[in-house]
Amino acid sequence: QVQLVESGGGLVQAGGSLRLSCVTSGRIFNIFAMGWFRQAPAKEREFVAGISASGGATKYIDSVKGRFAISRDNAKNTVYLQMNSLKPEDTAVYYCASGRRMYGLGLNEENEYAYWGQGTQVTVSS
Repeated sequence: QVQLVESGGGLVQAGGSLRLSCVTSGRIFNIFAMGWFRQAPAKEREFVAGISASGGATKYIDSVKGRFAISRDNAKNTVYLQMNSLKPEDTAVYYCASGRRMYGLGLNEENEYAYWGQGTQVTVSS
């Protein structure tokens, strides 16, 4: 079965940094886009960042541009989200997701992702 496991969340002060990791098993990794989504309490899940299968294309929600960076290491079946200059409004459960179709380019479209991790909590204190 396909499994995605996130790690790296935690509690950080505003202005600090965290790096999230997500390891995929059970499917060929390097032919699917990967994405990061987040969900705060009582809010809808929202797209944060996505990366194409090769890593050649990325997409970010406007609010994290210049602060977050998505990357992938296909040799390790791992996607990362480097989060810098964290703000309290970044507080959420962060989920990684694996694309639905091979070499998909709808990086910011939730319905283009087929498999989801369990989530990792990121809390940014003010």
